[in-house]
Amino acid sequence: MMDREQARRRLCGCYVTIPTLFRDGDLAVDLPAMRKHVDFVIDGGIRTGTGVLLVAGAAGDFSTMSFDERVAATEAVVEQAAGKVPVVMGAMTTSTRELVQLAKAAERCGAEYIQVSPPFYFNHTEDDFYEYARAASGAAEVGIIVYNTYWTSTGVSASLAERLVELPNVVGLKWATPDIGFMEFEQVVASFSDRLSIIDNQLRFVTSHMLGARAIEVHICNHWPEWGVQLWEMLQDRRYEESQRQLMRVAMPFYRLWNEMEQYTSGDGYLDKLCMELVGLASSRCRPPTRDVRNEFRERARRMLIDCGTPRVIQGESAPEPIKAGQAESLYSA
Repeated sequence: MMDREQARRRLCGCYVTIPTLFRDGDLAVDLPAMRKHVDFVIDGGIRTGTGVLLVAGAAGDFSTMSFDERVAATEAVVEQAAGKVPVVMGAMTTSTRELVQLAKAAERCGAEYIQVSPPFYFNHTEDDFYEYARAASGAAEVGIIVYNTYWTSTGVSASLAERLVELPNVVGLKWATPDIGFMEFEQVVASFSDRLSIIDNQLRFVTSHMLGARAIEVHICNHWPEWGVQLWEMLQDRRYEESQRQLMRVAMPFYRLWNEMEQYTSGDGYLDKLCMELVGLASSRCRPPTRDVRNEFRERARRMLIDCGTPRVIQGESAPEPIKAGQAESLYSA
């Protein structure tokens, strides 16, 4: 039987979505390139205690992947992580039957957790989602991270969270919420941080950490994992003023550009992949219908990275061409 308290304790640090990389041309999943990226993130300090890896999440293009592709990507990441860092499998779906299959597949793959959000498209009720999550909880011995995706589906209310926390496998809550000025975000963190590992998905890292949150969503770790680890250590040391300054210096420009890019295309993960390319890592475009943003935003992203002090940035037109997905071996073995 799963040790719930141990699963909750291990769910801490930087919550890092590993982008799904695709080959040029046919856009098939490039598992070797993904394996190399796992090595890069781990070598940058994302280990048990400082982070967790999410595979086939939103920034991992889950919505354009088949069931088998999601399983294959999870298997590759789990194997490459080799027990050095916990792995979460994205299990977002519109079907309870598929959710059960994903939970069982995650257990077979060796993933420690699945990430589950309310099913999208239809505006399901809270009772619908409770039964959906209960089905996953009974399907496999993996921890469940409830993800409040209120912008695409029914939101997770405090009263629903109170019910979900009683399910034996629910160990985490990836939390963001609409905030109309009555401290809705803080109320849930304060109320559940002693029973769930709260993952801050709203960039209120200082406040949430003070209230007991145990993890932070950090996209920047995909191109600069050392920064995420240092930020987490600042929070753990309660160097809160310094932590907030780092967020303003590095995270705010990143998300400002992301917000601008959302006027060009929809989806997720495209800025992660562009920044990876700009520091010389294997990368790719996202699958359609998300459009390829790289030519439109490459120079603005490069300038943002340089201004933030990001290491390893390829410097302009005279620099070597970035490594493409499927050609990563020489970069990581050099």
